[in-house]
Amino acid sequence: MKTEQATPKDMDEYIASFPNGVREVLEKIRMTIRNAAPRAEETISYRIPTFTLKGSLVHFAAFEKHIGFYPRRSGVEKFKQELSVYDTAKGSVRFPLNKPIPFGLISKIVKFRVKENVKRAEEKS
Repeated sequence: MKTEQATPKDMDEYIASFPNGVREVLEKIRMTIRNAAPRAEETISYRIPTFTLKGSLVHFAAFEKHIGFYPRRSGVEKFKQELSVYDTAKGSVRFPLNKPIPFGLISKIVKFRVKENVKRAEEKS
């Protein structure tokens, strides 16, 4: 939606920069992630909203015609079947703005990523 934008200072500022309809979708995604990962922290990374918990958890961003959701490669691979109706790449999914956003699926992916990050952190220590 935007080009050459400055890095927002926080998630509120990022979300506020979009029109109402997109803002509502972004807020609902934010709340879905918060509910699925209540201990995760909000930040801005790569100029987009990011949640971290023992490392990078997920990112999301708004574009002209879709929401980009970035659960890393493992999140896309684990839910490949359920994500097959969307455009995907190695670590990203495009949810079209003209179709219902799959909030339940986003929640499942985030919970999977939480378990993955926690396990990895435990194995390191």
